[in-house]
Amino acid sequence: MTQNTSTEEHSTGTHTGKVAVVTGASTGIGEATARRLRAAGWTVYAVARRAERLEALARETGAVPAPCDITVDAEVEALREQVLAEQGRVDALLNISGGARGTDRVADASTEDWAWMYEVNVLGTMRITRAFLPALRGNGEGTVLNLTSLAAHRAYEGGAGYNAAKFAERAMTEALRLEEAEHNVRVVEIAPGLVHTEEFSLNRLGGDQEAAEAVYAGVERPLTAADVAEVCAFAVELPHHVDLDTVTIKPVAQAAPHKVIRAG
Repeated sequence: MTQNTSTEEHSTGTHTGKVAVVTGASTGIGEATARRLRAAGWTVYAVARRAERLEALARETGAVPAPCDITVDAEVEALREQVLAEQGRVDALLNISGGARGTDRVADASTEDWAWMYEVNVLGTMRITRAFLPALRGNGEGTVLNLTSLAAHRAYEGGAGYNAAKFAERAMTEALRLEEAEHNVRVVEIAPGLVHTEEFSLNRLGGDQEAAEAVYAGVERPLTAADVAEVCAFAVELPHHVDLDTVTIKPVAQAAPHKVIRAG
């Protein structure tokens, strides 16, 4: 594919024939990214544990529901075999799945929460990336996109467990970029700041709806899942020689992790 053809393809928003695997697709940024790519013509394998949510997404968008726990090797291997058997290729792997648990300081850290965050954000991302790398290399123009967080770039009080997991995911992403450049695999890191989604803060705060809403209280227009999905899609739809490398995204009201403007 020539540069001109790639540029034209991006500008028309038509990516029929391209295959993407999107993890975390049952909610939030992952779901929004799957929707955005389907709207542009991609064949999208929507990956998450909750099959019923994936089925609903499939009915609405035509995405392929692919229930899978990315922390289980056998399930990841079965997913890879399914995609390659049905499509014979994969063009982009978007690792959106992840999450946070708790806001404990190190002195009060929950070993269970820390282990869960590392397992999902780091080892889960490693497992599915490892599984699909041979196909992405074989594609000739494969892309891996890892969704990290502003927490991967700046530590904050009460965030150490999530910081540690996301810093590790960021380090893995940077190493992967060095390792895969010779195979022409493009590696992208997207690091959002404050994003108001249905479940992130709710899950982090143990299901406390009031506490979850307080995270966004008074913030004029925090980012939405669709905002971040647009950037993720833009990154993988650019001509392949263009690598956005590392992109941080914050709402204007979030000048820095420690400075958020709130009305009143």
